Amino acid sequence: MKKYGFDMPKQLRNTFLRDLEDNWYLPLLAKHKGLKEGNIKRSNFGQYDMAVNYLTSVLEEAAAVNKVAVYNIDHMAQVRFWGKDSAALLDRTLSGNMSQMKIGSCKYTLLLNERGGVEDDMILMRASEEEFIMVINAGHDITDTLEDGTEKVADIDQIMRHKRDDEEVFAEDISDELVKVDIQGPLSYKVIKEVFGVEVLKNRNNPEKNMNFFTFNDVTKDGHRYFFSRTGYTNRWGWECYLPVAKAADHFKAIVTKALELGGLLVGLGGRDENRTSAGAVGLPLMGSEYNQQHTPINAPLFDAAVDMEKEDFTGKAALVKELATNPQKGLMIFVSEGIATGRSVYLNGERLGTVTSSINSPNLSLEQRLALNSSRKNVNEPQGTAAIGLAWLHRIPELTDGLEEGDSIGPRINVDLYREDAEGKPSGNPLKGYLSAQGINPATAPKALKNIENL
Repeated sequence: MKKYGFDMPKQLRNTFLRDLEDNWYLPLLAKHKGLKEGNIKRSNFGQYDMAVNYLTSVLEEAAAVNKVAVYNIDHMAQVRFWGKDSAALLDRTLSGNMSQMKIGSCKYTLLLNERGGVEDDMILMRASEEEFIMVINAGHDITDTLEDGTEKVADIDQIMRHKRDDEEVFAEDISDELVKVDIQGPLSYKVIKEVFGVEVLKNRNNPEKNMNFFTFNDVTKDGHRYFFSRTGYTNRWGWECYLPVAKAADHFKAIVTKALELGGLLVGLGGRDENRTSAGAVGLPLMGSEYNQQHTPINAPLFDAAVDMEKEDFTGKAALVKELATNPQKGLMIFVSEGIATGRSVYLNGERLGTVTSSINSPNLSLEQRLALNSSRKNVNEPQGTAAIGLAWLHRIPELTDGLEEGDSIGPRINVDLYREDAEGKPSGNPLKGYLSAQGINPATAPKALKNIENL
């Protein structure tokens, strides 16, 4: 059987833009901000050596999305499927309904295992009746046997192993042809319009109007193919841009230069993590944190959008049907806490509700949101202070009568304690104060009409 995925790299990979980050952006940022030049803080993410933050702090970078934030997301992979049976194969293997997608539309969906656990989450773009572009998470392009003997299988291989002999489906990883740069925030429209021209932002079926949320434009310029999708990982206005390698360096410089002029920043993985955690009322899950091979996605954000339970069959459906029959009460919720709560569990009146899966300090919390913690910590209560936000998998979502407090602008919330646990799984030490939020951190603007930002 043909192998499509790559071998495990011998050393960490670099994105196409790595040299520009080090040797072009750092000097530019230092001059722009009056900072001393230094090194980028980096970390292994999906077998790529990725920037956590640049010379600016994670908090500065996370706040940039309120103007315009640029992300080097070239560690994510793009896989092209084509052939007359490509929709049928994707329907059988992915949880969403690919055959019902319109040309020019995007679809968020999941690749599950037979137990219903999440192997990966992704976005698909339907380029034609027979062509799909699948955007997957970093590291999910590797098929190899690891040192401990376990097999790691790339998404492309997991899907193509379900191809029938009589089906016409072809697949290839096209990541080395494209460079992925995301532009998010209310000034993203202005940046893209000035760098690429306003036509790339228009509705492909009605050029007099702006493009719709979760659609994309397939553009050819100077003989090179570009994709601009009105999607993103922040739930704010923005786009994900897929730039041809031959043009990517010049485009990246133009994008970042314009963003800096407008008060924005290039944002590393730290700021991006805050942005997705604070996205809208429920946040957005991260593969490897909220999603994993053991957890089913039932009651996670976007479950109904990503999973079509009306489809005849798909990998993992039987397990989901079985779990849904038990009326599971579990779910993911956003919380606010007086400090980072990584490794802790959520307790309400002594009852363990679940486990923290993500937690990070946030610059996007209002003073009112922080004061609602009733914390004694000075940094939390200062006008320019900070607190943390996070996501937690709960085995039971509390009823509104379970200690609900009616907030004003911060909405309904439930006070909880966030404890570390000892070897026996019992709460240990002093808890962090926190509250579960029914409203989230930042209102979602991504689906709102672009007329709100096109003239900024």
